[in-house]
Amino acid sequence: MNAIEYKNISMAYGEKEIVHNLNLTVEQGEFVTIIGSSGCGKTTILKMVNGLLAPTAGEIFVEGKSTKELDLTELRRNIGYAIQGSVLFPHMTVYQNIAYVPNLLNKQDKKRTEEAVSKWMQIVGLEESMKVRYPSELSGGQQQRVGIARALAASPNILLMDEPFGAVDEITRGMLQDEISRIHKETGITILFVTHDINEAMKLGTKVLVMDKGAVQQYDRPEAIQQNPANEFVAALLSRSLR
Repeated sequence: MNAIEYKNISMAYGEKEIVHNLNLTVEQGEFVTIIGSSGCGKTTILKMVNGLLAPTAGEIFVEGKSTKELDLTELRRNIGYAIQGSVLFPHMTVYQNIAYVPNLLNKQDKKRTEEAVSKWMQIVGLEESMKVRYPSELSGGQQQRVGIARALAASPNILLMDEPFGAVDEITRGMLQDEISRIHKETGITILFVTHDINEAMKLGTKVLVMDKGAVQQYDRPEAIQQNPANEFVAALLSRSLR
């Protein structure tokens, strides 16, 4: 079974078409990085997976089931979602932020939630002593780690990440890239990761999706894209950005 399938997906806002007839399959366990020109539909196709946006045409299947037939609240609880700046609840401690979704799922099983929080804090490199801190007491990198832990705390099969490291400095960004790569290898989770940085896309992705003007330009392994860019747009993207 594939993790995600886009079938004949189009998305328009009025007269403006953002995504045009997208057909794409994401296999389970892939780390797909999505890159392309501004306004090409990267975030749009990400948000369709958990029902934050609905396509104007076509159908999306998550683990074999159409999102049209699924309860969106349940769907979102079972898909991790991490965005730039982490957007933590400021009035909640680190523990409360990470425990938010597990509490909804585990109901009265507090021990299970506590174990999940401790597990993911350890995996993303956060000390246990940070549980009682509030977001305002953390560095940008620490906040982002909490955001990742929160997205993973319910042990989802799919993780959506929208430019999650865009708001941190270069050194922290490199560390977070290494962390998410390690987490992917350890857990086998399927990840869709939007980025504007071609270097980040090529470093992290087991597959890279290159988009322009709402259409797929190339979808392949990083090494295959480097060795054989599909067209002038992909070649220009590589030559302009890779170092």
